Amino acid sequence: MLLKEFIAGAVPALEPLYGQSEARSIVLNLCEDILGTRSYTHIVEPDFAVPEGRLPVLKEKLARLAEAEPLQYVVGHAPFCGYDFKVTPDVLIPRQETELLCRSAIDFASRISRMRVAAGRYAAPVRILDLCTGSGCIAWTLALSVPGSEVTGTDISEKALEVARSQDFKSYVKAHNIKVPRFVLHDILSAGADGAFDAGTDDVPDASGAGEAGFDLILSNPPYVRESEKSSMNKNVLDYEPASALFVPDDDPLLYYRAIATFSMKHLNPDGAGFVEINEAFGTQVSETFVSAGFQRTELTKDLNNRNRILHYWR
Repeated sequence: MLLKEFIAGAVPALEPLYGQSEARSIVLNLCEDILGTRSYTHIVEPDFAVPEGRLPVLKEKLARLAEAEPLQYVVGHAPFCGYDFKVTPDVLIPRQETELLCRSAIDFASRISRMRVAAGRYAAPVRILDLCTGSGCIAWTLALSVPGSEVTGTDISEKALEVARSQDFKSYVKAHNIKVPRFVLHDILSAGADGAFDAGTDDVPDASGAGEAGFDLILSNPPYVRESEKSSMNKNVLDYEPASALFVPDDDPLLYYRAIATFSMKHLNPDGAGFVEINEAFGTQVSETFVSAGFQRTELTKDLNNRNRILHYWR
């Protein structure tokens, strides 16, 4: 079968779900992943034939796409902040909005790192905590972008932590002196009330303890979509992405932010800062939550659609 013939038949199969433009983009990305072709190969090489051994693979994955399974789960990976991350249905698919969170955090962590260079080999590493880490895309991005930093990622799901630990950046780690993030099991909702961090031997330093260093930076992209918002969401999200990483009750949409704020007050260094991704509908309320917890300064950042998306908080 010619590549152009496969594409011509595949796009209509996905149009009922995505519309023509997005369906075409998904099919072209599928072909690129499986065949190594480009978006224009079928145009500049009209006689390009799909290798016989690859055609069954393409058809199998197309059938999964036609059932609304996200492309990222079908191919097993997703781009994020210039890196490629393994994803499975046990973790959320990384999104563009979260890249904004990482860029802000990288800027902050890099400034701290530069300030500590003067101490030479005695310089304390930048210590970073990613709560609700999921695939580990945030934790890994910070570790890869701020060499020498010590990054910890936590999640309530052991399956998600397995995905985070399995991310493969061995060659980059070796070439750039990167410290591999550690990933530990932890329920921020259970810890939020008293700041405890129950992770066995993987204790997190308490910034309030004498002589102990806390975290310079705390990040989180916690669940923040209200249950009532399900009706406006697409089938590929509702049927495949983990609900526990997406949704919060309508009657308590800020529960994760209260827990994160309480936890941060105990574990964030006095000159440290935090960044959380938020539901656009609750920018003011989330800000007030952190102020009530004791953080004197907060700042909201809008995403590309001019919606409140990131809250920066510090003492």
